[in-house]
Amino acid sequence: MTSLLADSASTNIAEFSVSELSGSIKRTVETAFDHVRVRGEISGYRGQHSSGHAYFSLKDDRARIDAVIWKGTFPRIKFRPEEGMEVIATGKITTFPGSSKYQIVIENLEPAGAGALMALLEERRRRLGAEGLFDQDRKRPLPFLPHVIGVVTSPTGAVIRDILHRISDRFPVHVLVWPVKVQGEGSGDEVAAAIRGFNAFRGEGPFKRPDVLIVARGGGSLEDLWSFNDEAVVRAAAESSIPLISAVGHETDWTLIDHAADMRAPTPTGAAEMAVPVKADLDAQMASLTARLRGSSSRQMDHRRHVVRSLVRALPSLDQLLALPRRRFDEAAAGLGRGLERTTVVKRRSFERAASGLRLELLVNRLAQQRQLLAERINRSERCLERQMLKEHNRLGRAGASLAALPARLVGHLQRERQHLRSLSRHADTAISHTLNRSRSAITAQDRVLQSLSYKNVLKRGFAVVRGEDDHPLTRAAGIREGLAISVEFADGRIAAVTGEGGDLVDAPTVIPQAKKRLAKPEPASETPKQGTLF
Repeated sequence: MTSLLADSASTNIAEFSVSELSGSIKRTVETAFDHVRVRGEISGYRGQHSSGHAYFSLKDDRARIDAVIWKGTFPRIKFRPEEGMEVIATGKITTFPGSSKYQIVIENLEPAGAGALMALLEERRRRLGAEGLFDQDRKRPLPFLPHVIGVVTSPTGAVIRDILHRISDRFPVHVLVWPVKVQGEGSGDEVAAAIRGFNAFRGEGPFKRPDVLIVARGGGSLEDLWSFNDEAVVRAAAESSIPLISAVGHETDWTLIDHAADMRAPTPTGAAEMAVPVKADLDAQMASLTARLRGSSSRQMDHRRHVVRSLVRALPSLDQLLALPRRRFDEAAAGLGRGLERTTVVKRRSFERAASGLRLELLVNRLAQQRQLLAERINRSERCLERQMLKEHNRLGRAGASLAALPARLVGHLQRERQHLRSLSRHADTAISHTLNRSRSAITAQDRVLQSLSYKNVLKRGFAVVRGEDDHPLTRAAGIREGLAISVEFADGRIAAVTGEGGDLVDAPTVIPQAKKRLAKPEPASETPKQGTLF
C-alpha cells in the first residue's frame, strides 16, 4: 500500500527535459542577479583570446567564480586587468548550460581602491628589481650636447609645448616626437613600442637616431599614471640603448619607469633642462676659457723664450767647439805623407817576391810535364775503347742468335693476347650496354618527374604567369603600379601589356616575338613537353 502511494505521488511531479531545466535555471539566475558588483582577485588571466573575448576567474579566500569580458566590452573598460589584481567587477550573473556552470559577464571593471594598486605596484617593483632592471650599474650618463632628442608623449597636451619651448630657449636642437596615448587601454603598449621604435633607428633616411629620449606626461592620479607602471614599458626603458629621461607626473609622482630610466626628471620641463645646457652659459664659459687660453699661451711663450736665451748663454763658442777636431785633422794630414811612403815600399817588396817565381825556364818545364801527362791519358783511353768495342761485339753476336728463335714464340704469345683482348672487348661492350640502359631508365624517370612538376603543365589547364619588367613573376596585386609594363605567359606563348588604375590592363595586348613564333607551330595537345636529355 505504501509503495502504491509513493508511485502515485511521483507521477504528480512535473517532468522537465534537461534543456528545459537548464533554461529555467538560467532565466531564474539572470532575473535575480541581472546587475551585481563583485569584489575579488583576478586569477588565471592570460589576455584576450583569439576571438577577442577574455576568460578568467574572480576569487577570494573561500570561493571562486568564473568571469568573462566580451570582445565588444573591452574598449569601454578604462582599466586593463592584470593577474593578481584586486578589482570590483560590475555585470550580470548567467549560466552556461553546456557544463552546468555559472559565471559573471563583466560590463565594467575598476580597481578595488588605491591600496590594491599600491600592493600590486610594490609586488611588481620587487619582482622587476630582483631581475636587475633598476640597478644603478646599468644606467648610462646623458650626452652633454645631443644633436637629436626623441620625445615620447601625447602630441596634443601642454607637455610637448613646454618641452619644445624650454629646449628652444636653452639650446635649439632637432626634436623628433613619437605621438602616443598616455592614458587608457593600450597606452602602455604604445609607449613601449615608441621606445623600441626610436632604438630601431639606424641613422639612415630622413630621420636621424636620437642621442637621448624623453618619456613625458603631465600629472594625474595613480590610475591616470598606471600605464607607466606597465611591465612592457619598464622592460622597454631598461632595454633602451639610447639614454632615457623619465618625466612622468610631478615631483611627488613616482612610477616604475622612473626606476628603469637612466635619469628621472621632476617635471617635463625639468627633463628638457637636463637634456640640453644653456647656450648663453656655454658661450660665456667658452669666452672665459678662450681668454684664459690666450693668457696662458702668452705667459708660456715668454717663459720658453727666457729659457732659450739662458741656454744660448750657456753654450760654448764656435771656435771652442771646432778646436779639437781641427787639431785631429792637422795631425792626420801631417802623417798622411809618411804613411803613403811606407805603403809604397811594402807593396814594391811584395811585387818583387811574386816576380821572382815567374821565370821562363819554370814555365817551359811545367808545360812539358803537362804535355807528357796528357799523352799518357790519351793512350789509356784508346786501349779502354778497344776493349769496350770488343765486348759490345760479342754481346751483339749473342743477341742475334737469340733473336733468330724469337719469331715463333712471339707469334704464339700474340695469338693468346689477341684472344684475351677479344674476350675483354665482349665483356666491356656488355657492361657498357647495361650501364647505358640503367642510366637511360633513370634519366627517363627523372624527366617524367620534372615534367610533372613543370609549371607549363599548369599553363595548359588555363592558367597564366604574369611577369614584370625584370621578367620575374608577379605574385601579388599590391606590388603592381599603374603604367607598369608586364608580360603574360600562356601555354602557347606570351603577350605584352600595360597595367591601368586598379590593376586593369590598358591598350591592346601585344604578342611578343617569341610568343608569335610559338603560336606559328603549336605543339599537339596530347604530347608531354619535352626536355633535352643528357645523351
